Amino acid sequence: MHDYPILRDLVIIFATAIVVVAVLRRIGIPPIAGFIVSGAIVGPQALGFISDPGEVALLAEIGVALLLFGIGLELSLERLRKLWRPVLVGGALQVGLTLTIVLLAAPLLGITRAQAFWAGAVVAVSSTAIVLRGLESRGELDAPQGRMTLGILIFQDLCVVPMMLAIPIVSGSSSLGGWIWIAALATLAALGLVLLAARLIVPRLLHLVARTRQRDLFILAALLVCIGTAWLASLAGVSLALGAFLAGLIVAGSEYRHQAMADLISLKEVLTGLFFVSIGMLLGPRAIVQHLGEIAAILFLVIVGKALVVMLVARLMNLPLRVSVLTSVALAQIGEFSFVLYRAAKGTSLEAFPYRDSLLVAIILSMIVTPFLLTQAPRLANLASRSSLLKRLYRSSLDFEASEESEILSDHVIIAGWGVSGQELGAALRASGLPYIIADLNPETVHRAAQEGEPIVYGDVTTEDVLEHLGIRSARMFVVVVNDPSAAERAVRVARRLVPTLPILVRARYLTNVDPLLKAGATDVVPAEIEAAVEVTARVLLSCGSDIREVNDECKRIRERREEEQEEPAPES
Repeated sequence: MHDYPILRDLVIIFATAIVVVAVLRRIGIPPIAGFIVSGAIVGPQALGFISDPGEVALLAEIGVALLLFGIGLELSLERLRKLWRPVLVGGALQVGLTLTIVLLAAPLLGITRAQAFWAGAVVAVSSTAIVLRGLESRGELDAPQGRMTLGILIFQDLCVVPMMLAIPIVSGSSSLGGWIWIAALATLAALGLVLLAARLIVPRLLHLVARTRQRDLFILAALLVCIGTAWLASLAGVSLALGAFLAGLIVAGSEYRHQAMADLISLKEVLTGLFFVSIGMLLGPRAIVQHLGEIAAILFLVIVGKALVVMLVARLMNLPLRVSVLTSVALAQIGEFSFVLYRAAKGTSLEAFPYRDSLLVAIILSMIVTPFLLTQAPRLANLASRSSLLKRLYRSSLDFEASEESEILSDHVIIAGWGVSGQELGAALRASGLPYIIADLNPETVHRAAQEGEPIVYGDVTTEDVLEHLGIRSARMFVVVVNDPSAAERAVRVARRLVPTLPILVRARYLTNVDPLLKAGATDVVPAEIEAAVEVTARVLLSCGSDIREVNDECKRIRERREEEQEEPAPES
């Protein structure tokens, strides 16, 4: 009779995770935290059902690679180029300030400067996997806080390689100090070659496979691109996850991105869950009890300290208060790549770091609380917006620039968000001779639109001051087309409080966003999900020869049916 330990471990993990995640989900705890708790329960330091998590950890690494590959598919190299400022400026400031603060605090903590550098490097990185998954599920990747967060996370991940190279040198176990920059440049050059090869080969490979019309071959090809690029990048000294993220960016630039995403999503979800389970296995209840006070102190200092650092970075970059708070909360934890830096310190003098075990537990706990922090971030941002001191501190030098017309506008339309929807609406209003004014939180967008002669201001429409400046009290209509669902809801509430009779139209991404927006005070909500269904139905019926009247009737029925479903009371649990 054959024994397959890995199958036994997977059965235990999946069975436990199904129960724990389902139970915790009913009381409002996010699935990520449920997976981590499942790992803590079955791990070697608790019930011990999984005595050797090594094989599970290998599958978990593949899960992280697939997760980052999926995130990369959502973006593209062209879109990533627009993030240069958050990456280079925001990321450099965040990592640099974190390292500097820990180094300055070394005498107070009773640690050496080498240990302080290592601890600062560990603390500086945040969890790319958890944060991006949270932003993706909330539809905030395209929001200002999503762009800022993503930029800083990319810089942190790129810093892991030079940090690993520096650890043996600062610990005194290596005399390669003069070669560190050469090694770093060699790593970047090798990574560039990997990207160039992938950019030249991948589109051709996917095209050849797609021509066979064999879906199983396409799935294998997509996996090959993901894992192959990640593996080649790892040979260049870059993390597997970052290599997979770059592979996703490459595929995102092709016409095959949507099919690759659809084919790999199920496998990605399963293996990503395994990754969070493997993190939970590192938790030891006994170690937590023995060093509870120390762990709590470190956890508090890490979360509050990192949040304050990001708040400072956001202020230096002229970001508004709401975006600053949301970004700081998202980056307040320590990430999975800190475990790579932990392994790099083995066999060096850094192993004598006095808070080593407590810091490890604090890292995991910070990742556990991140989903809760993300759900509470909009509420914290709303609380911060009530502070007159914070509002003065975070009043951007760009606020209200590029427009003096708002002082004299009346009976105008206010457009919140200058994406595709906002631009098309603006063009239609301009053609009709109707006055309008725009507000947006992307400095590049504001600058470009102002140069084109658009009446645009840089401002956060969730605040009363900005709405007052936009002439909310004399406006004809307020149209919200921003990519941040929570910001849209907040903007509606503030506008409705200022002008109870103002017509407010909101574009929502999903049908589930409609009810909260209507309760917040929106006059009408246009869910993109329904309008896409209407457009698809209309085009299919017309192409099949249906009469235009029949098509219009069917489109009307779709909208009415969905509206009725929204109005139906939810069943009692």
